[in-house]
Amino acid sequence: MARIYLDHAATTTVRPEVVEAMAPFLGGGHNASSLHAEGRAARAAVDAARETVARIVGAVPREIVFTGGGTEADVLAVVGAARAQASRGRHIVTTAVEHHAVLRAADLLEREGWRVTRLPVDLRGLVDPDAFAAALTPETSIASVILANNEIGVVEPVAQLAALARARRVVFHTDAVQAAGWLPLDVDALGVDLLSLSAHKFYGPKGVGALYVRTGTPVEPLIVGGGQEHGLRAGTENVAGIVGFATALALAEAERPATAARVEALRDRLEAGILAAIPGVVVNGAGAPRLPGILSVAFAGAPSDALLIRLDLDGIAASAGSACAAGSLEPSHVIAALGLGEDYRGGVIRFSLGRATTGAEVEEVLNRLPPVLAAIRTPSTV
Repeated sequence: MARIYLDHAATTTVRPEVVEAMAPFLGGGHNASSLHAEGRAARAAVDAARETVARIVGAVPREIVFTGGGTEADVLAVVGAARAQASRGRHIVTTAVEHHAVLRAADLLEREGWRVTRLPVDLRGLVDPDAFAAALTPETSIASVILANNEIGVVEPVAQLAALARARRVVFHTDAVQAAGWLPLDVDALGVDLLSLSAHKFYGPKGVGALYVRTGTPVEPLIVGGGQEHGLRAGTENVAGIVGFATALALAEAERPATAARVEALRDRLEAGILAAIPGVVVNGAGAPRLPGILSVAFAGAPSDALLIRLDLDGIAASAGSACAAGSLEPSHVIAALGLGEDYRGGVIRFSLGRATTGAEVEEVLNRLPPVLAAIRTPSTV
């Protein structure tokens, strides 16, 4: 029985073209800070990668800082910008549905004396712009709102929120890790000052990310040392990873319109099939703009851990939500923020489709899911 991978929101496989681009830099003396021929070749590769990423997001190369992943980019943005503006005020605004990297960064600042406002979302998972505007104060130094939620796929009104922040001269960060490859990432159209990315979400290598830092945005480095990455992220550059990041992002952006449309149609087919065949189902984020590849559904009376195990045994890889919270038996903070009823809260499954997902796989999931669900559900719950 062929396995079906529907956990692309957790991670993707590295594309062969990306591996090929990285291969020349996986061995040898490729330190981009060295002056010899090997070092100059590494520097040229990093510079070319930076130019590629900048072009795709509408920035200039100096505004791109390569990091060790999306988490580091998020923490550098939130903590670095807050600390750099401590004299302005010690208040930050974020939401209840952010990735753990942003939430933990906010927790860290709170322990250091910052006041943190964590905005709720409505039943669809959307932040209210009026509530966001009301939360901004003269002491607010930074606001951080995720562009597209990694658990339920809801796309927040970031451009509108960033405009509100800019009018109050508040630095605005968005975690665009899950959005890359699915949504346009033009930083001027979004109006953001800081934007985080991670290569392994768009068929690049793990362990490399990037942070866009708009010129003039105050950010204090978290990792100090040799002064690499414009002084914002010290340490010898991961040349192969950076090359892989840029290659993967360029491929994802070139294919984005066609891939997004095709995958969205498959997601809609999967959603419609589940709703037609299975009673007692809630689609998380229904009624809100969503990423094409994410379908989060809550099944009444079906514990997600038991359902995931049965699905895995039946050849389907899915998740209960963020891979960062795997192993927890409690509903995630995102699901808790939606206010789902108790019968549904513990039965959330995230199916996340990718560029290689096929219609045949979707139909096979629709065939396999109902009997799996029936085997673990109690009749009284539906």
